[in-house]
Amino acid sequence: MSTLTKRLPAQELEQLQLEAKFFRGLGDPTRLKILELLLQRERTVTELVKTLGVPQGRVSSHLACLSWCGYVTAFRQGRNRHYRVADRRVRKILELARDMVSDNAKHIWACTRIERDR
Repeated sequence: MSTLTKRLPAQELEQLQLEAKFFRGLGDPTRLKILELLLQRERTVTELVKTLGVPQGRVSSHLACLSWCGYVTAFRQGRNRHYRVADRRVRKILELARDMVSDNAKHIWACTRIERDR
């Protein structure tokens, strides 16, 4: 048990853990690209697979994660499931992230405490 866990009231700790999990939902390049594509327009899994060049199972897994976290929503039309961004604030979150990354890119790349994709 960490010192922080011992010091914080359970409700505050739970809120912090939930917020960290919220950001982990955005912590994958494929999920970020899916969100960017869905911000342009709604798409089917087939369209996303074609655009991303990623296997269907992986795209579906990422969409499930994004859906569970409330970033995307889906509806069925005929045989296809169509996905779209569930909340317009997603665009703001991604724009803020891009701005901050742009301002701090050298520091972020140099940070050894946050794992990078290899």
